[in-house]
Amino acid sequence: MKKFSINNFKLILAGAALMGGISSCEVTELVPANLIPDSEAFATAARVESTVLGVYESAQRGFYNGAADRGYPFGAANVEQGDMRGEDMYNDQLFYEVTYTNAYNPQSANNNGMWISLYRMINRVNIVIEALPSAVENGVLTQEAADVYKGEMLFMRALAHHELLIHFARPYSDDPSLPGVPYRTFAINDVPKVPDGEAVGRGTVGEDYAQLLADLDEAEQKLPEGGVDRASKGAAIALKSRIKLHMEDWSGVITEFGKIEASYEVTANPAEPFRGGTSSDNIFSFINSEGSNPGTNGALPSMYGNPGDGGRGLVKISPIIWRSDFWNEADVRRTALTARNAAGIYTAKYIDHVTRTDPNTILRFSEVVLNAAEANAQLGQLNDAVALLNSVRDRALPASVPSFSAAGLGGKDGVLTAIYNERRIEFLAEGRRWSDIHRLSGAGVLPGIPAKATSRTITNIDFYTTDRAFTTDYAEPYSSNLFIWPIPLDEIQNNATSPIEQNPGY
Repeated sequence: MKKFSINNFKLILAGAALMGGISSCEVTELVPANLIPDSEAFATAARVESTVLGVYESAQRGFYNGAADRGYPFGAANVEQGDMRGEDMYNDQLFYEVTYTNAYNPQSANNNGMWISLYRMINRVNIVIEALPSAVENGVLTQEAADVYKGEMLFMRALAHHELLIHFARPYSDDPSLPGVPYRTFAINDVPKVPDGEAVGRGTVGEDYAQLLADLDEAEQKLPEGGVDRASKGAAIALKSRIKLHMEDWSGVITEFGKIEASYEVTANPAEPFRGGTSSDNIFSFINSEGSNPGTNGALPSMYGNPGDGGRGLVKISPIIWRSDFWNEADVRRTALTARNAAGIYTAKYIDHVTRTDPNTILRFSEVVLNAAEANAQLGQLNDAVALLNSVRDRALPASVPSFSAAGLGGKDGVLTAIYNERRIEFLAEGRRWSDIHRLSGAGVLPGIPAKATSRTITNIDFYTTDRAFTTDYAEPYSSNLFIWPIPLDEIQNNATSPIEQNPGY
């Protein structure tokens, strides 16, 4: 039997066996006839390019509960999971009830789908990385081209592992010596290699973050400046900015910001980053098209969209943030980026309800700016922090609304609070809320998972436009085992070599 490449079901299923998703018998028996053997997949430059693009597609729409096209790990499911773990977006249907109400367990599909799809993607990445030297040796690729591909794959590997860390491990800001996640840096492309993968332990959070930075440092050196739909030097730097923020490496965050400060710009129109996929604010996005998107049950415009405009409306903006005293009523983001009907208010960041081509924007310059604002504030450089904060906030407000000042905000604590609140507004419906809850809870700034509007009770626009009371629920203290997800039961039970440690309390 031939060994198959990344587009081969045999290879993919070998990775699934590592995740506990399928038996070794199935791995060896299911071999579609129309797939490309390893000896051919990297035989031409065009095929290498197709293989690399396949990695991006596996990130855009991956595994969920035995099926594809549900938005895991970096489609709509990524955004919805990040939002549903927080309080600013509201669950209106059963679709994400498990995540919204903290009812997950080692066998629930939402968290298991994220784990499995991320590690499948990581395995694809590692297969490409290991194949590149032979492609150079065989004259298929130049060393320069191979280096760029390796940079892309290292970026993708870091992005995936960090997503695993914020869901399945305690934050770096708490204790870097706590258990992390298995950081897999070699390929499992044949069944005999599965035990090697099983032997990779969880390590520590600190060790995982060190490897994240090592991958991204190398990626930064190999990647060119580029567009929004492929990993670029700017994307590697922006992701390092995010990771160093989680590490509370304030000087490091500012250093990364300085590297790309002149290359990107916060758009004057807050809607621009979501209207076409390219703008001065977009650094990296997973691109969807009419023919390649996560489908009705996995695409952002269908899941988040106003039903009156053709969306399904499964997720609404929560009245918790809509009625907050920190979101100025004159803010243009309350109109240009929202839509409403009699039942509530929805995001309008994703509007192509028919062909579902809206990209999933992963890294924006606005985030890097606010990362730097927070780092400056932590270092006591309050005027610099507020200037950066205002560069994001002021462009969404009329001139009649005064800019923030460090003195007006009451000093360091007030400046930091304003930055945290601005992040909630600017990245609303982009899945970024959980990442902030995770790190800020570990740092003691937040007490854990905040209270949310009770599921399926916000049924009228009055909950937004009046002071009509609503109930809240589902808060979890940081000390709760439910603060982080359980390792999938299959991952532990089917690991015949060295079963990894389950998170406490599960």
